[in-house]
Amino acid sequence: MNLDERISAFSELGNQLTTLPESDLAALSKKAEQKNPWFTKQNIALAIAGIGQFLLADKLTKWVQNYQLISENPKKIGIAMAGNIPLVGFHDYLCILIAGHHAQIKLSTQDDELLPFVHKLLVNIDPRFKDCVTFEDKLHQYHAAIATGSDNTGRYFSYYFKNVPHIIRKNRSSCAVLIGGETDAELMELGNDVFSYFGLGCRNVSKLYIPEEYDLIPLLRLWEKFVDITDHNKYANNYNYQRSIHLVNLKHFYDNGALIMVESDKLVSPISAVFYERYTDQKDLKQRIAVHQEKLQVVLSAKAWFDGSIDFGKAQKPEVWDYADNVDTLKFLADLK
Repeated sequence: MNLDERISAFSELGNQLTTLPESDLAALSKKAEQKNPWFTKQNIALAIAGIGQFLLADKLTKWVQNYQLISENPKKIGIAMAGNIPLVGFHDYLCILIAGHHAQIKLSTQDDELLPFVHKLLVNIDPRFKDCVTFEDKLHQYHAAIATGSDNTGRYFSYYFKNVPHIIRKNRSSCAVLIGGETDAELMELGNDVFSYFGLGCRNVSKLYIPEEYDLIPLLRLWEKFVDITDHNKYANNYNYQRSIHLVNLKHFYDNGALIMVESDKLVSPISAVFYERYTDQKDLKQRIAVHQEKLQVVLSAKAWFDGSIDFGKAQKPEVWDYADNVDTLKFLADLK
């Protein structure tokens, strides 16, 4: 099939995902949550909505126009997918099929229900995609590879895929910058960036940079609106554990019933906790962020005022041309010989 046909099929896939009957979503969510309790119906719906918003024909057409995507000589691309949030590997799946290659996918055991369901929808739209994807327990006979995991598995992947072109992604996290004067609406959008997916995604905010005199109390009071997150047993266990540790160690922290906030120069906070770090001026702020540049997925600020940042509320709403780790996946696939 040609590129226009592939775009048309994925555009229709977006339509079907965003209009998925409630009964189908409920059944799919039940199966996924039985294997991974973090995959609630709400979070699966959030992931599907995010995918649907970039599977629009005009966006897909705009995205691919700067690449030479020739499918006469398709390659087999092995993918080792992560499973930290629902459908986190969908973008790689999309890139491979839009580029005209074949995907050989090793699903994470934490997320092995959702993508097969989505692929079945795509095959129903255009049966020619059936032979373009295989789900395997072990990758084999691939021409290139894409793998996502932790820093530890990243070292393993680098060795395992050393003989083929590859993209290896490791641990990343995201931070937000506050300057003071942000509106309640903007801070609530930032709250979504913190709490969505229980904070498990690499685009979730786990660190705040705040001015030296910034008062965190109003922010914490505002974020009390997210307290229902503790109704989830696994999140509540993490929250109670983190709170207990800091109480026992007599370490100062803020607590609003939904999360704790701890002062730290570290970037990655545990589930149910957010680190904060105070800065003196813009120069100091840029230096502090630069220390973690290689481990940052995105930086957020209100109305994207900070150079290179995105607006609050956009962390889990990437566009189709936003690539993980800033590595252009589609160019990698288009350049394969």
